[in-house]
Amino acid sequence: MPDYSYEITAKQKGYSFVCGVDEAGRGPLAGPVCAAAVILPEGAVIEGLNDSKKLSEKKREALFDVVKETAIAWSVAFASVEEIEEHNILNATFIAMNRAIEGLQTKADFALVDGNRVPRDIKIPCQTVVKGDSLSMSIAAASILAKVTRDRLMLELDEKYPLYEFKKHKGYGTALHMDLIRKYGPSECHRPSFLKKL
Repeated sequence: MPDYSYEITAKQKGYSFVCGVDEAGRGPLAGPVCAAAVILPEGAVIEGLNDSKKLSEKKREALFDVVKETAIAWSVAFASVEEIEEHNILNATFIAMNRAIEGLQTKADFALVDGNRVPRDIKIPCQTVVKGDSLSMSIAAASILAKVTRDRLMLELDEKYPLYEFKKHKGYGTALHMDLIRKYGPSECHRPSFLKKL
């Protein structure tokens, strides 16, 4: 289960506001990529907080509000399909992460970033944490906000583009989704570079 070990280590080095950063939506064939940044009060207990991928949708939805109420600051940001196409998915993810960090109401002076890649153009010192959403409370909190926010956006896109049944697969490359793309062709919210094999 995640804890505050990484946050405490950063604070021992003199940093005051340590944010966790995570993304959702790097893999789907449609929709933007989303990132979140969260600064939690030191030692705050959020029951059941874990990597968003390990939790049910109902549990994520419940934790979404708890994280926002508990956090010192939180921010969610997107990089659009157009930005994914222009910059590639990795760089678009970095754009979303930087936007989330810069959108924090209380400015972070250190970031714990899920994964093994330092976001390009990040403006504050940071540490990458592989599987960070299972290790760091701040990153786990960010994973919840990013995943729930993106899923909610995909439900909005489902209403706009009902042919593709986004509510069922959230844009991921399921057999159903790929069959629907073959049947109807891509929409403007699909990522062309992700559809080359189709």
